[in-house]
Amino acid sequence: MSNESQLNNVPIDQIKIGMEASYSQTITDADIKNFAGVTGDKNPAHMNDEYAKETQFKERIAHGMLSASYFSTLLGMKLPGEGSIYVSQSLKFKKPVFIGDTVTATVIVTDVNLEKRRVFLRTLCKVKDEIVIDGEAQMYIP
Repeated sequence: MSNESQLNNVPIDQIKIGMEASYSQTITDADIKNFAGVTGDKNPAHMNDEYAKETQFKERIAHGMLSASYFSTLLGMKLPGEGSIYVSQSLKFKKPVFIGDTVTATVIVTDVNLEKRRVFLRTLCKVKDEIVIDGEAQMYIP
């Protein structure tokens, strides 16, 4: 059930199990450098081509949290939408993301607790058809 162009600020009583939204972004060198500047994570695996050539990946990788940050875009802007509050997020980093990869983040509603105003979601990032991040999130709807 994905008509994501129409999702934004979905009232909690209209959120149903199976609803989903996605967001895609192609990772650039500038994205990695900007993320490093904002977070202070200047690990050479992300920043230094020569260093990265000697790693198991053979080239620079994007910060895992850069890709994971796209969940915030979805949860805060589409589903549930503006005003919702992140309560928790679990993440499993399964594969690296490289410069030039297009990451598609998807959130899928797995449960809704109307009494506690909580929405539970599976969170996935894929590059092509491969899962690179898998997790779960919990949102509070004021």
